[in-house]
Amino acid sequence: MSNQDPISRNDRRPEFNYNKINQHVTSLFGPSDDEDDNEQVPRSPFILTGLPPEPQEGNIEYKLKLVDPNPFRLEHLITQMNWRLQEGQGEALYEIGVAVLGTVDSGKSSLVGVCTHDELDNGRGRARLNLFRHLHEIQTGRTSSITHEILGFNNLGESIDYGCCRTANEICNRSTKIITFIDLAGHTKYMKTTLFGLAAHAADFAMLCVDAPSSVVDTTREHFSYARTLDVPVFVVINKIDLCSKTSIQQTITCLTYLLKHGNGSSQLRPYVVQNEEDLVKAADMFVEKSICPIFTVSCVTGENIDLLKKFLNILPPRLSTKDQERLSLLPVEYRIDEIYRNNESGAAVVGGTLRSGLIREGESYLVGPLLDGTFLPVKVTTVHRYRVPRRIVRAGQAASLSLLHIGGSRLRKGMVLVSPTSNPQACFEFVAEIYLTMHHTNTPIRKGFETTVQIENIRQTALIIEMDKEELHVNKQTIVKFRFRNRCEYVLEGSRLMFRSGQQTKGSGRIIKVLPQLAQ
Repeated sequence: MSNQDPISRNDRRPEFNYNKINQHVTSLFGPSDDEDDNEQVPRSPFILTGLPPEPQEGNIEYKLKLVDPNPFRLEHLITQMNWRLQEGQGEALYEIGVAVLGTVDSGKSSLVGVCTHDELDNGRGRARLNLFRHLHEIQTGRTSSITHEILGFNNLGESIDYGCCRTANEICNRSTKIITFIDLAGHTKYMKTTLFGLAAHAADFAMLCVDAPSSVVDTTREHFSYARTLDVPVFVVINKIDLCSKTSIQQTITCLTYLLKHGNGSSQLRPYVVQNEEDLVKAADMFVEKSICPIFTVSCVTGENIDLLKKFLNILPPRLSTKDQERLSLLPVEYRIDEIYRNNESGAAVVGGTLRSGLIREGESYLVGPLLDGTFLPVKVTTVHRYRVPRRIVRAGQAASLSLLHIGGSRLRKGMVLVSPTSNPQACFEFVAEIYLTMHHTNTPIRKGFETTVQIENIRQTALIIEMDKEELHVNKQTIVKFRFRNRCEYVLEGSRLMFRSGQQTKGSGRIIKVLPQLAQ
């Protein structure tokens, strides 16, 4: 195209008023630099700030304001924005994952149902029915599996949910920010499922639900300990306040205050009760620094303070800093598999999981494993789905479902990983960890030969302590031990956090300091 082509094309469209369009577009992004710098423009606290830098490729593009662009510059910017959106097939989202914790009958599923469907509960659990996956969950009213639901917000801070949209795809298309609720089980019978969901799904934040009539119970303390051990920031929602007096609610807050200050020996949190919009803005600002724990009091029946909770979720800033997000995108691919599906139509294996680092693109090849012999098999990602919608790319921190070619579904299992071929992955049977014994209900010390179930991100397997620095480990003490997996080798990385338990009781936590790669015998 010659340099004069744009002029001739412009001559053929004299009715196209670029100056008028420029005024409209500029008004969307704020005043130009020519205006009075001393003029204070009021800003809503619900406007998102602190976005990460644009990568050179992919579907991320944003402009704060346009400063007197000429007609051709404006047309170029519009074309650039459209190209970016086409890269993500229309996706332009800002996402936060929230794990929902709390004891049984604290109203976790009902609260998520009210937030995502814009319909109050009838006091008998109607709001939670949309979240249940199994018949026995409907019959008992208790969650036993891991359920995902989404809540969207547009650029005006308005909630976009199933009350105004019929599908998840429609919610994503109309939203600029997505909250993904990870609803976890509260009954002690399913404690291992709850721990797996919190560790494997890598939530940004945890919402701890407390039943106002029952106050703080042992399961509440256990779930709070999980989140703190895995370094997940926690905010608290006191539910069912319509069933309690103000005195009872204040007593529950007092119990929570003690839990926040003494529930985790390594750090303390300061409770911050949110009562109005001014409080929630302050809470969101300080929450990222992990110095406080916001507390909300809500009712799913009357709807009291539900809007306040939604506004808090809307202004909740990202957990990762800009540098962290940029660093993760440049690392090799590490995709943790936490779900296996069957695609009967194509015969391909379909997996679900969370991308911890790197970028996954449709059509590219990776390694999946470890298999039973400790090896990794090359596979090709044929399709990518997020929120039940086809996508082309997955970024670090995002959950997605992948269709894999060249491997049968029977060879896949939870706990596997999808990694870059250049990372030269190696499986291990043994690893060294520094552990801390947080509780031991029998008051019996741990010795060499102790067998326990370890949870390392998406890995859950029985392991044996084969070496210890001390003869025995007592409660509130720490030591360095060597674990050996009992059944199969796993893909473990140094620096990963671990928790270990016996039955439904959590014994302690720690961090992996050394991995000893070796193949299965």
